[in-house]
Amino acid sequence: MMEKINLAHVPVEERRSPKGKFQVLQKNLSLALGGVKDTGPSGGGHPFDVCEAVIPPGKINWPFHFHCAQWEFFLVKKGFGVVRCKDAETDIQAGDAFLQKPGEPHQIRNTGTDDLVLLIVADNPPCDTVGYPDSGQWFIKPARVVVTGEAREFYSGEE
Repeated sequence: MMEKINLAHVPVEERRSPKGKFQVLQKNLSLALGGVKDTGPSGGGHPFDVCEAVIPPGKINWPFHFHCAQWEFFLVKKGFGVVRCKDAETDIQAGDAFLQKPGEPHQIRNTGTDDLVLLIVADNPPCDTVGYPDSGQWFIKPARVVVTGEAREFYSGEE
C-alpha cells in the first residue's frame, strides 16, 4: 500500500539562532514518510528530501552557506524575499522557482510583511559538507558536526 501523509499533520520543527537573526520553521515531508535525515538511500533515507519551509518577516533562513554535494530546488509558494548569492542578491516572490547547485553559496531573507513559504526539494547525497563563507566554518553531514579546528555550536560566529 502507498504511504501517504497530509501536510497539515506533519510536525513543525523550528530552528532559531540564539540572538534571533536566523529563523525557519520546517515541515519535513520526507521524514514524515519514513526517511532518515541526511542520508541517501544507502543509509535508509530517500533519494531526495522534501520540506515546506516558512521564514517569518525580517528573518533569514540559515547562515550564508553552500553544499559541496547537494542540489536544492526552491519553489516560492507565498510571500516575498531576497536570495543572497556569491556576487548578487535576487528578489523572489510567490510563483518563482530556482536551483542552487553544489558549490553555490546562498541564503534567503524574508523582505515582506507576511511569512515567506517555500517548497524545497534537495537530492540526498549519502554525505555532504556545508561551507559557511562568512565564518569559515564547515558542517559535515551525516555526522552533523561543525568543524573549525574545534567543535562549536551551530550558529557560533554567524551573528
